Amino acid sequence: MTTFSPVTTICCRGRLLDFSTPIVMGILNTTPDSFFAGSRRQTEHEIAARADEIVAQGATIIDIGAFSTRPGADIVSKEEETARLRRALEIVRRCQPDAIVSIDTYRPEVAQMCVEEYGADIINDVSEGGLATTADSNAKQKHNEVPQMFKTIAQLRVPYILTSVQNNINTMLKRAAEEITMLHNLGATDIIFDPGLGFGKTLDDNYKILNQLEKTTILNKPLLVGASRKSMIWRLLDTDANNALNGTTTINTIALMKGASILRVHDVKEAMESIKIVEKLKTSNNI
Repeated sequence: MTTFSPVTTICCRGRLLDFSTPIVMGILNTTPDSFFAGSRRQTEHEIAARADEIVAQGATIIDIGAFSTRPGADIVSKEEETARLRRALEIVRRCQPDAIVSIDTYRPEVAQMCVEEYGADIINDVSEGGLATTADSNAKQKHNEVPQMFKTIAQLRVPYILTSVQNNINTMLKRAAEEITMLHNLGATDIIFDPGLGFGKTLDDNYKILNQLEKTTILNKPLLVGASRKSMIWRLLDTDANNALNGTTTINTIALMKGASILRVHDVKEAMESIKIVEKLKTSNNI
């Protein structure tokens, strides 16, 4: 069995996060309109129960999101996103005080609040430093302008998930290498790379990138894959997000065999099972 092995550790606010065995990031959505209805949690009881479930099923990281990134979703104001995250963080920190918490946001000021006020451990930015959310993204790329999010991450000194919005592997790797160098030059060292399945990509783009996923190990960063119940699965299978678990498990397994260190998922138990099986395959020659 061929396996691919990027860097295996990062420093997470005084704790060493080890990826020698892949880990799971469980999704906790505090939105009323996330694309997968089963992931929405809004009441205090729902948020606490979901955080407890994520940890009980074996996930290492709780990823809290307060706005939906699905196509056509309503734009959430900074004030609303902040209020949702404050509430969720208070609950999660109370019921799971030792959990590693990631914040899914593209707003630097929101990231700063979550880290400074609630000790958030990781920032998960789906916008590639703002390229997906600014009208002048092409100009920023051309002039290699340093995104404000990168500056904020360097100041906060927390691990950062760099998500690509590029739609082919070659452009993705070239741009990611430039951005990682930019982050390193600012003093940010603990970077996780996410190829951004579903972001700025057609259905075919997603599968071409998945097929070449092992190439991202050239970046020498832990690889996060988040395909959970996305449209690249249910559109291909002519179903919907509610019936996309089997397809998600298939893609998670492929991603693990191509070097994924982190699976970002709605369904923690099933992702943990995929990891257990793939890890068994890796050691099968020694049996």
